[in-house]
Amino acid sequence: MVEPRRRITRQTVDLSRFPDLVVIYLGMRMNTLRGVGKMLRTGRQIAAAVKAEPEGLLLHENLFFSLIPPHAGMRQYWRDLDALERWTRELPHQQWWRDFLRDPSGTGFWHETYLRRGGIEAIYDDMPAVGLGRFADLEQARGRMFSARTRLSLGAPSVPPVVPEESVADESDGA
Repeated sequence: MVEPRRRITRQTVDLSRFPDLVVIYLGMRMNTLRGVGKMLRTGRQIAAAVKAEPEGLLLHENLFFSLIPPHAGMRQYWRDLDALERWTRELPHQQWWRDFLRDPSGTGFWHETYLRRGGIEAIYDDMPAVGLGRFADLEQARGRMFSARTRLSLGAPSVPPVVPEESVADESDGA
């Protein structure tokens, strides 16, 4: 028996109230067994931070990228880049980032940021290429490529970095 044809419900969104909307995808991938604990702790910490409703966070959604290797993440919608940037420089995020940069504990991290007004940037730490990094040229996150705001060509960050650039060394730099 053939089902009767039904018209689909088709909708879109009016973003006129959100001229400075920022969408950010973030992911954490387990690189070694040591990363299991790190991923679980980070997941719980993020859930608590989101529950606190940071100013400017419009929506947070959890995502799952792969089972092998474990790779989970989230998509967040922020009112504007200033709100997102301010939150990244406050506790608890500030401490998570410092801890990760000191010792990633068997995990890798990445994010990709998309601005409604135009602009895309990304960072990949201890990660194989994913997303934009699969087709765009990768380069060291140094100088103008160190902060999200400068990668977006929006000038100097309005808040200081969580860690100074000099403190983030990698083996390819000879440090």
